[in-house]
Amino acid sequence: MAQNFLMEACVDSVESAINAERGGAGRLELCSSLLEGGLTPSLGLLQVVKQYVKIPVYVMIRPRGGDFLYSDQEVEVIRKDIELMKSHRADGLVLGSLTEDGRVDAKLCMEFLAAARPLPVTFHRAFDMVHDPVVALETLISLGFERLLTSGCENSALEGLPLIKRLVDQAKGRIAIMPGGGITERNLQRILEGSGAQEFHGSARSSKDSAMKFRNTCVTMGAAFSAPEYGLKVTDANKVRTLNAIAKNTL
Repeated sequence: MAQNFLMEACVDSVESAINAERGGAGRLELCSSLLEGGLTPSLGLLQVVKQYVKIPVYVMIRPRGGDFLYSDQEVEVIRKDIELMKSHRADGLVLGSLTEDGRVDAKLCMEFLAAARPLPVTFHRAFDMVHDPVVALETLISLGFERLLTSGCENSALEGLPLIKRLVDQAKGRIAIMPGGGITERNLQRILEGSGAQEFHGSARSSKDSAMKFRNTCVTMGAAFSAPEYGLKVTDANKVRTLNAIAKNTL
């Protein structure tokens, strides 16, 4: 019997992708730079991940961190990334764009969806920055997005649970509502029971020490908020397994 839930694992490496599939994830969201909320991954990463996993790989299309108001040049990059990811066997795309007054940029999104066709497209957590989520959801439905990833316009899906529940009720199956943001073994049951959602999104990562023996601890490669040079975060197959078991027992 098919299970009535699906976990989407957010991954930024081949190792994480393999671990996510091994743990029972039903779909991957492939990104780079998870510290910035996820950016467009390299074509090389997509190609190698596709060699190692069989589950669908949805690719993040986001040219930079920060807001979701894009310049003409950034829109050119998004168009090109959509074209490239499609031609290199992405199974779906994850994207979004807003206007300066916090509405879904329907004109741009319509263009992106047309370029992505026939691939299914998820609208990402740009939604959590909109001015009016009720209106924004209807816009996404009318445009033809397959699903919405949201933390309920809060820092985490647990904090945004009341809105996620309202969005699920409003959607009435016209678009999938997928909670994401801070989902762990401790809160998943509450989020699924409280929202009525059938899908959820998480990275399920554990810390992993670098294999480097020589370490220059005086240098960092990024800004002060960046990850430590000699520590890695990798999707943990056991955590994915646990999350799936919780979902199975809940739904």
